[in-house]
Amino acid sequence: MTSLIRHITFDCAEPHEPYELAEFWSRVLGHPVHPEDEPGDDEVALEVPAGQPTLLFIRVPEAKTLKNRVHLDLQPDQPRDEEVKRVSALGATIVDDRRKPNGRGWVVFADPAGNEFCIEAGAMERAALAAAPTPAPGG
Repeated sequence: MTSLIRHITFDCAEPHEPYELAEFWSRVLGHPVHPEDEPGDDEVALEVPAGQPTLLFIRVPEAKTLKNRVHLDLQPDQPRDEEVKRVSALGATIVDDRRKPNGRGWVVFADPAGNEFCIEAGAMERAALAAAPTPAPGG
């Protein structure tokens, strides 16, 4: 037997409300907040396409104290650097910039509640990197 990932859950502690954090992720991912969820709810979900795990935001009493041991890596539809600007404008904070001059790498962000996630290269950038010739050793 195996298990299926049903939810990816984000803890929310004061001053962050589950609904507010769900709205942030709704803008990042383009999935709406579930229509039955309201501001002040202790649990708020995003509506996602069938077969994908639901993102669930739950109120918890304790504050975040350490780096996440699990996080999301996002591949944007647009170039990575444009997505970095967009997500920053939505309220995410850059934690670490791991971009490399050759176009590889990623940017580590924290959402408004401090949960880490990464923005990687977009699909077109990945294809260009894969097609680029590999330099000869010593060259």
